[in-house]
Amino acid sequence: MQTLSDRQDADATSIAEREAPWFTENFYTTKHPATRTLRSVYAKIFLAMPVILIIFMMGVLPIYWGALWKAPQHVHGLNAWVVDYDGGEVGQFITQLFHNASAASSMTLNFQFVNPNPDGEEGLIRDVVDEKAWIIVSVNANATNNLNQAVSSANAAYNASLAVTVYGEEARNENAYRSLIRPIVEGILEPALESFAVQFIRGIEAQGANVGNLAATAPQVLTRPVSYTIYNTRPFDVPVASAVSFVGLIYLLVLAFFITMVHWVARVDVTHIEDHLSFGSLITIRILNPFAIYFFLSLFYSLISLEFQTPFSRYFGSSGFVIYWMMSWMSMSALGFSTESVITILTPRFIPFFLLIWIVVNVSVCFFPIQALPAIFRYGYAMPFYNVSRTVRTIVFNTKNQIGLNFGIQIAWIVVSITGIVVFQWIRRRSAIKARQAALERECGEKNA
Repeated sequence: MQTLSDRQDADATSIAEREAPWFTENFYTTKHPATRTLRSVYAKIFLAMPVILIIFMMGVLPIYWGALWKAPQHVHGLNAWVVDYDGGEVGQFITQLFHNASAASSMTLNFQFVNPNPDGEEGLIRDVVDEKAWIIVSVNANATNNLNQAVSSANAAYNASLAVTVYGEEARNENAYRSLIRPIVEGILEPALESFAVQFIRGIEAQGANVGNLAATAPQVLTRPVSYTIYNTRPFDVPVASAVSFVGLIYLLVLAFFITMVHWVARVDVTHIEDHLSFGSLITIRILNPFAIYFFLSLFYSLISLEFQTPFSRYFGSSGFVIYWMMSWMSMSALGFSTESVITILTPRFIPFFLLIWIVVNVSVCFFPIQALPAIFRYGYAMPFYNVSRTVRTIVFNTKNQIGLNFGIQIAWIVVSITGIVVFQWIRRRSAIKARQAALERECGEKNA
């Protein structure tokens, strides 16, 4: 919708355009009044826009930078469990180790000390997949007894890595797992277990153990009496899934935005058909036509991932691809209807500003877990990108299944955006009707004159 200032600028430009010389003027030295008017309007637009962009850029882009800036400082938002099935010296050492680590710094995982799951390893794996904890450090049963027996019998087959098992889930968020969660746990365990080995040797020497015999027959009992194994319950073993669950979502939004722009050009700029339709008919084509296009567009978008052998059938069989396609359709609709709604008010002139905001607020909550971001990023649970990512991880890696919730959030966005289309189109239509009536009155006045 044009403001009074916009109309005045347009009128001045139109007059100057008719009066200015053609194909002869120099931009920097022109003295013709009409060309100077055109140059003034040009400079006003061209120089004002970078200023607006700088202000906009400094206000919006820091959202994404802020999500990554101090992620380690917010890692305490990720909970981790420590479980002691041993109850002996090894269990006490590991438990106290993580107690001390948690007390020493807030820039570490939120370690919680819980009672052992009666279902053992199967139960711990289930707890991780059910997202009760980001990682679980388990001191396995009989860890202390097995170590003592290895000392007394000089057991060369002793495997220290069976003492502690660390259960994680890389596919829940591969970035956090690789750069935050696993390095933190390893950084706590490695130096502590080396220290434990030194203390252990001194202890068994004081008890009269034959250290020389142990060194000859079972040296690992002395050099590494206690170690650990990392059990990655859901490995992120499909690299192309990064495109499906993160970067590709930007393309999904851009494709939906293209439809919004083409629809505007067809409806407003070229045919002006929206000025000839009833309000109900106009709203119908603004909803049903893009929705149908999104259906087919999302199919071909989904087929790209299938072509590059993304294993959608791993856990849901042939239904996996259909679920992904339907999620792509719903998310493209959620993203596309939002731009379809906002363009009604902003027009193509300013819709890129909204597009950039829409991209930034969605992308910012997908790289690291929302729990590891400042509290302001909790809005991410309701973002289309985040919920697509969650669905993809469930289909491809069998992570926690919240697909019903993910679809529900996309549908909620569609409903909100369609409501916006109706409201904004009503405002725009009322303004258009007033402008049409004013034009008719002018025509009547001119004829009467």
